[in-house]
Amino acid sequence: MALSAQDIERIARLSRLRFSPEDAERMRSTINDFFAIVEKMQAVDTTGVAPLAHPLAAAQPVQLRLREDVVSEPDRRDDYLANAPAAERGLFLVPRVIE
Repeated sequence: MALSAQDIERIARLSRLRFSPEDAERMRSTINDFFAIVEKMQAVDTTGVAPLAHPLAAAQPVQLRLREDVVSEPDRRDDYLANAPAAERGLFLVPRVIE
């Protein structure tokens, strides 16, 4: 998947960014290089390879230090929402930013 100059212009516009033509071309080249690396990685046959939970697990046994998943903070949502300019059903309301 390669991006065109028009793709970069559209992404920049949606991100509210402005690039000079040179910067836009550099950005396009960098992103396309990244996509080329990803395509090479996806081409590798990984059938029969078990996923790793930790990168060092391939070289040595790793004991993950996991903690109990318990609530440690009181529910203060109403306190936080009290100062919000607009809130509804426990959520902050913000202006729409996506076109």
